[in-house]
Amino acid sequence: MDRQRFVIDAAEAEQLAKQSGKTVLQFLPSLVKSAQSLARPPISNYHVGAVGLGSSGRIFFGVNLEFPGLPLNHSVHAEQFLITNFSLNAEPRIKYLAVSAAPCGHCRQFLQELRGAPDIKILITSEDEKENTTNHNCDDKDHEFTPLSHFLPHRFGPDDLLEKDVPLLLELHRNGLSLCSDFCNGNINGDDDLKYAALDAANASHAPYSKCPSGLALVDVDGNIYKGSYMESAAYNPSLPPAQAAIVAYVASSGGAGYERIVGAVLVEKADAVIKQEHTARLLLQCISPKCEFKVFHCKKN
Repeated sequence: MDRQRFVIDAAEAEQLAKQSGKTVLQFLPSLVKSAQSLARPPISNYHVGAVGLGSSGRIFFGVNLEFPGLPLNHSVHAEQFLITNFSLNAEPRIKYLAVSAAPCGHCRQFLQELRGAPDIKILITSEDEKENTTNHNCDDKDHEFTPLSHFLPHRFGPDDLLEKDVPLLLELHRNGLSLCSDFCNGNINGDDDLKYAALDAANASHAPYSKCPSGLALVDVDGNIYKGSYMESAAYNPSLPPAQAAIVAYVASSGGAGYERIVGAVLVEKADAVIKQEHTARLLLQCISPKCEFKVFHCKKN
């Protein structure tokens, strides 16, 4: 990888694999170290890389992010980054996942929000990982990959709490939200674009348990906008806040730029939400980019 990027299109993936004398699936694990090099873990210095193959044939990267000065629960796990990257690029399904270390319980639970989660195939590339067992029931092409059901055999997830027709993570969400008239005072450069980007992210939010969708949009010094949707987990704690999702979009698109280039942020959430993102989002942004101007707009169901 000659530059920092987090998506490889299907045609290039095929070409790179062919040049290596491999299939795309065989080539996938070789990209994990490249993903690890893009991680930002200044607290633990433990670089995690995850690489996923989507149903479109595209390859996506995920890395862990840590934020000094903040509680550890503000961190983004590589698998969360990866799924957010899938969502940002409208990739509907993850088929295979190669990761540098075994997914923690937090991430195994987060992955349960995907349709057909037990059948997602995972390969752990670290040589000393005990959980990387061979699944002899798979076809020859993926015999080194193990289903997620092996890592979380007694799953708890959407099937336990939701009706079958409720859209899951990576599936199209139409939350039907519009902005209220109680707009905040003050202005941010490109305020309208930022506001409606955050509303778009809220409308795409996966929040079937709390019914509190939210979205956050960031703008950098060059006027580029990055948006992130709240992604909820049936187990609650593994849920990914919209601010972290927007940071994933920033990291994946900004070519390695520092967080200090973020100068504005808008959060959209319901005024009567039983869970609110405002305070934790403000804390995160004040820590990573103290000059970032932060505003909140409320939305309502149409």
